[in-house]
Amino acid sequence: MQIARVKRLKYEARHMCMKRIPLNAFAIIADHGSMPLDWTSSELATGLACYRSGEFFEAHEHWELAWLLLSEPEKSFLQTLIQITAAMHHAQRGNHAGALSLLRRVQTKLAACPPEFGGIAVAPLRDEVSLWLESCSQPQADHPATSPQIRPLPLPKA
Repeated sequence: MQIARVKRLKYEARHMCMKRIPLNAFAIIADHGSMPLDWTSSELATGLACYRSGEFFEAHEHWELAWLLLSEPEKSFLQTLIQITAAMHHAQRGNHAGALSLLRRVQTKLAACPPEFGGIAVAPLRDEVSLWLESCSQPQADHPATSPQIRPLPLPKA
């Protein structure tokens, strides 16, 4: 029952006529504040645990469930993190062209983000994505020892 519901939601999300936000929307919204995402519970926490253990496909699946329920700009930001998981999955399987293509898109999107967004430390993530992008650009180069680290910030106290 749950699997059928998830498949239906994914289908609807992919086929809806959704207006994309411009890349500078992250910067505009940062001036007004964004809603930090709770990386300590639900699908975000489960996906983060999968990501940290190198289970990139599983992380992608968990985060996609959370993505379906979000609004902009957090939705676009989480999509960027999902693209990182897909890039790491490609790299893990030796598909450097696929990883490179996704990391280029991720780099562009992260460049538009403020240093902290959606409860994540973006600045160090941006730097680590750049290192990965550089290594994927050179077929014989070794990849960094770890995937780009997604570092949640402490939740604001109520």
